Amino acid sequence: MRDTSDRSANGVLPLTDRLARVKHCRGSGPCGHQRESNHLVKVVVYSHDADVRAQIRLAIGRRPEPDAPDAEIIECATEPALFRLLDEGGAEVMVLDGEAQPAGGMGVCRQAKDEIYDCPPVLLITGRVDDGWLATWSRADAVISHPIDPRQLARELSGLMRRRAGRSEITSA
Repeated sequence: MRDTSDRSANGVLPLTDRLARVKHCRGSGPCGHQRESNHLVKVVVYSHDADVRAQIRLAIGRRPEPDAPDAEIIECATEPALFRLLDEGGAEVMVLDGEAQPAGGMGVCRQAKDEIYDCPPVLLITGRVDDGWLATWSRADAVISHPIDPRQLARELSGLMRRRAGRSEITSA
């Protein structure tokens, strides 16, 4: 006889127990969940504003979408720290705040695309929808605008993460 004391009245595990069990799944397990890769993608979040970085971090979570790779989030609040990290190869995908100060994400994106060999893909967050043309100038790979929509951010970032993770698997094979 099974122990069902940890189940609710309808026989379903509480949400926290279900999440704890899924957390340890690495694909092809008893839950039937299939993962493309166990690769952890380093996502750099750049903004001078701690609240914006927190919004981005919450939207990304551990994995922005079920079929996306897991994310390791690295926060940068200054341009010199960001470029130091890029020079060391410590980023696979970047999320840049176009409204960051004193160096905005658009200028930082353009500079990174010009100066960093094999620059990581960039998700740029513009101040308004009408700034999309500036994102084109900066050569960002994906664009969203403030206020941050967590679902849109997760969807755009997941595409960049999948592309980068798939590419790193090809080069390592």
